[in-house]
Amino acid sequence: MTNEKKLSAINGYLMLMLFFAMPIIGILIFTTTKNIAALGFIIIAIIMLPGFILVNPNGSRVLLLFGKYVGTIKKNGLFWVNPLYTKKKISLRASNFDSERLKVNDKLGNPVMISTILVWRVTDTYKAAFDVDNYQNFVRIQTDAAVRKLASMYPYDNFADEGLDEDITLRSSVNEVSEALEKELQERLSMAGIEVLEARIGYLAYAQEIANAMLKRQQATAIVAARHKIVEGAVSMVEMALEKLSEKDIVNLDEERKAAMVSNLMVVLCSDKDASPIVNTGTLNH
Repeated sequence: MTNEKKLSAINGYLMLMLFFAMPIIGILIFTTTKNIAALGFIIIAIIMLPGFILVNPNGSRVLLLFGKYVGTIKKNGLFWVNPLYTKKKISLRASNFDSERLKVNDKLGNPVMISTILVWRVTDTYKAAFDVDNYQNFVRIQTDAAVRKLASMYPYDNFADEGLDEDITLRSSVNEVSEALEKELQERLSMAGIEVLEARIGYLAYAQEIANAMLKRQQATAIVAARHKIVEGAVSMVEMALEKLSEKDIVNLDEERKAAMVSNLMVVLCSDKDASPIVNTGTLNH
């Protein structure tokens, strides 16, 4: 395998001066000597013209001579090279790629819609030009393949009813998933001389056919978790109330009355509606 080879070209401004001087010299010689051979200076100038190349900042030119790789010019400016060279332009600028939304299955088999945002650039012009057929199309196809593989490695989210205890999920572990995606893409694109600058999930959602069911499932999970916290807080408040009543000797309650008080407090504290107070004007026994 051949690696990239940097080529030093002739200063284009000096050759440009020579290019304009050639026809003038030829015309002066022809007018003074009437020698038709002086027109050869004009022919030389015409032959020189295809050798001029302009390399913009963060650009490059890959040079070939009859199918053989000669080198790459990465320095920006005006240069002159062998007019017989075939010149291929390859940009070294960072490029942004937003993939299409793909329907894939996560680790649990749930269909999800996912897309990725990729920032990349060419670092090895030889690999980009000759090791793959079309390096831009190669980036698109390999990005889709990497996203499909990544989605199958992690679940969309954790669900307690399935006994799932995954540390990394597609929804919550943004940094970890982005690092895994970036590593996977770098392995795939390195053969094309491409460096991955950033890779992250751009869009993530359940597929339409299961989106409503999963939304209800998430809502139910959130409600159960909230109720769990409410019950824990209510038990703590009831325990504190009984302790304070006992410490300050406000009222002496037997076990039956304690049970009734605990029941009433738990109903009030755990209810999702405001309690309606009732004033008891009789005794505790009636």
